[in-house]
Amino acid sequence: MCGIAGSIHLRGGSADGELLSRMIGAIRYRGPDDVGIYRHGPVGLAHARLSIIDLAGGHQPMAAANDSLWITFNGEIFNYVELREELIKKGHRFTSHSDTEVLLHLYREEGERCVERLNGQWAFAIWDAPKRKLFLSRDRFGVRPLYYTQTADSFLFASEIKALLACPEVDSALDLTALDQIFTFWVTLPPRTAFRDIRQLPPGHSMVVQDGLVTLLPYWTLDLAPQPAVDSGAEARLAEELLALLQDATRIRLRSDVPVGAYLSGGLDSTVITALVRKNAGERLRTFSVGFEDGEFDESSYQREASSFFGTSHSDIRCRHQDIARVFPDVIWHTEQPVVRTAPAPLYLLSKLVQDSGFKVVLTGEGADEVLGGYDIFKETKIRHFWSRQPESSRRPLLLKRLYPYMDNIQRQSLDYLKHFFRVTERDAENLFFSHLPRWDLTAKSKLFFSETTKAALNSYDGTADLRLQLPKRYSAWEPFSRAEFLEAQYLLPGYILSSQGDRMAMAHAVEGRYPFLDHRVVEFSARLPTSLKMKVLDQKHLLKQAVKGLIPESIRTRHKQPYRAPDGRSFFGQKESYAEDLLTPARIKQDGVFDPRATAALLQKFRSGRDTGVKDNMALIGILSTTVLIDRLVRRRGGPDAPLPYESPALLGS
Repeated sequence: MCGIAGSIHLRGGSADGELLSRMIGAIRYRGPDDVGIYRHGPVGLAHARLSIIDLAGGHQPMAAANDSLWITFNGEIFNYVELREELIKKGHRFTSHSDTEVLLHLYREEGERCVERLNGQWAFAIWDAPKRKLFLSRDRFGVRPLYYTQTADSFLFASEIKALLACPEVDSALDLTALDQIFTFWVTLPPRTAFRDIRQLPPGHSMVVQDGLVTLLPYWTLDLAPQPAVDSGAEARLAEELLALLQDATRIRLRSDVPVGAYLSGGLDSTVITALVRKNAGERLRTFSVGFEDGEFDESSYQREASSFFGTSHSDIRCRHQDIARVFPDVIWHTEQPVVRTAPAPLYLLSKLVQDSGFKVVLTGEGADEVLGGYDIFKETKIRHFWSRQPESSRRPLLLKRLYPYMDNIQRQSLDYLKHFFRVTERDAENLFFSHLPRWDLTAKSKLFFSETTKAALNSYDGTADLRLQLPKRYSAWEPFSRAEFLEAQYLLPGYILSSQGDRMAMAHAVEGRYPFLDHRVVEFSARLPTSLKMKVLDQKHLLKQAVKGLIPESIRTRHKQPYRAPDGRSFFGQKESYAEDLLTPARIKQDGVFDPRATAALLQKFRSGRDTGVKDNMALIGILSTTVLIDRLVRRRGGPDAPLPYESPALLGS
């Protein structure tokens, strides 16, 4: 995995080599093993390499076809071996064993449609010199990030926003509309980012910059059309097929010239992946996990059980409240957007453990919940629909209390409150976003802390209307369960799980995450399954559990799902780290202008005094604090006082 950056001059000028050096230097931690810059005429490509495949021959930017094609590539093409053999039969000659060169030759053979052949995770830019065309692409699920912006004269792109901010002409102002979206959906709606003048290439899209024009090219979308039910015989066959797909997805994700480890959280998904890695690797496996000092969040006993079952060499970290507070500013510097939960912080610490252990690659279980019916929000949707058919029932809402045993606030509430909170009227049930209304309503309460100026600027904005415009045409015909899956997989997965909790936390320490459940063959297979096989009555990930019988410990296969969470607001009070108090003073809040100083002060006092705080208060505090840190580190100081210095200028290729 790597960091990429580049530019193309739109008015006939030459690419700025010094700027390219600053851009790639700003994200050098993504690729500490090698660095390179290619510059010729209007185009410049930069690359910081994390060497994983073909350690000696994979230097980038890389050329092909007598230097008529150049590439800077962040990611892995897992089916590169098969593609390489196919291209050799067609007469292509290779000088390396890297997947990067395969990608270049595949583009030469098939043009822009080459991305449809790829099984992998990628963000890349190819300069097609004969056509004077810059072709960029991002993988189907947004595993790897790709941002872009335009100045008066140039189009700029990079793996991370801070590389774009290395250009003085790029405005670092926050986008208040994006903030409204984060404080509703937890994410921005692509192509929007937290910065007003910076955009992201949406997952499943490519882009062409040619003759001064920028054109978006969608090439893949998730289709969750309703499927008919199946009998028990078909269920067994489908379980076998799912396991076979997962085995192959894992096998090709073990292709590496460096050791590969695995994350082992103690939940079903990571345990399944660990089992498949162990089966494919055939050697002692290193596994890594995070535990919590606070027993409310800790899954260490299951992690130890799984490690013992597979005989792995296991390492873990013990995360305390003060650890979260200590690293949180660095976490936000890497997420490059506000967050409403502290959950990325322990994963930041975990990737540091992986790096310190000498590993660059880990396989993880992300993606299973979204495509195989694993989240509580899917179960909640079924229960709420069941309740909405008899909204006056006093027994049906009790299922929701059973669903969230770890949420004390839900347990204490009256039925009238639950009815209001969970939106179970007939009108609500007809809403296209029925599944997510309670979550979005709860998160949006954090907007009560916006300043009057911010509220006025956002007065006429409706985020759900924006979201509605992005929905597939067939979305309204899908059943509610499938709609919920789509919203999680299309937005929360790439915008938060794979970004703030994924790529950004791992690559902060030069660690590459690989996700077998997000092999597009697995996802497309899962999308065709009847929802009754994903969640049988209220049994989450039913088909997956059937598929892995005997493969993993039975206690983990059948355990109640424990969502990954981390201690939130209390981490910042009563600890040695006092910067939260300094950042959130009324004077500072007033200076930034985003939040209301008086309301923020009252919230802080609630945490200081040790009074009972619920999910709403915690999301508000973390949202305000992360936004303030972002302003401090990336808006006001464009990288913060501790930002990495630009890397010493490498030799320019092709200049």
